[in-house]
Amino acid sequence: MSIEQRLPRLAILIDADNTSPQIAEGLFAEVASFGEASVRRIYGDFSSPSLKSWTSILQKFAIDPYQQFAYTTGKNASDIALVIDAMDLLHSGRFDGFCLVSSDSDFTRLASRLREQGADVYGFGAQKTPESFRQACRRFVYTENLTSRASVTETRAPSHPQPLKPPSDAIPFLLKAISPAEEGGWANLASVGRRVANLFPDFDVRTYGCSKLSDLIRKADAFDIEKAKSGQEQIKARRTGAAKPRKARTPKP
Repeated sequence: MSIEQRLPRLAILIDADNTSPQIAEGLFAEVASFGEASVRRIYGDFSSPSLKSWTSILQKFAIDPYQQFAYTTGKNASDIALVIDAMDLLHSGRFDGFCLVSSDSDFTRLASRLREQGADVYGFGAQKTPESFRQACRRFVYTENLTSRASVTETRAPSHPQPLKPPSDAIPFLLKAISPAEEGGWANLASVGRRVANLFPDFDVRTYGCSKLSDLIRKADAFDIEKAKSGQEQIKARRTGAAKPRKARTPKP
């Protein structure tokens, strides 16, 4: 009798002041790829007109709102409440990871502290999110990618991701992920994918308008890609000025 493996338990903590409700659909779809959303909380002053748009979203996705009144102008009590709850949940020992949804760099130290205790931290924020917060997370997902994913789901149209950056911008990241010790300069594609994710938590092929790493590598047009004898794809950085290899033509009968 096989025992079903338990999914990682995740706590989703949303900073409503720095997050658009339009990402909710894509957010929970993305979180599902990491584990089970056991806790879903959002923090903010929901008496404020700017947060009224969250009302219908809370019920649809079973998000628990945590009201924090803005007692003083310029002070964000919501951030403090989120941090306190995160530490309480961490010390409960019931969670494997946390999803911090915000573009605020104030949560950088929280992300670092959670990871120090062995918890995985997945960050979600806009492209403008400071690098310090992005690097403090195990993975960081741009919310712009989640918005496009949600719109595709709603329209049920074929997926054609809108690039936030051109594919050529990914070349420096991919080059750093190719180990110089690889035999003959060839690197296993799956290994490169793991390395680039470890080196750059915010690296995401969707940012460059692709759905797979192999598609991005081909569009970047700076690497040779082929199948090894094992059947797995491998890549090699193309020398500067080297011509792109032509595909062998099949002789006509």
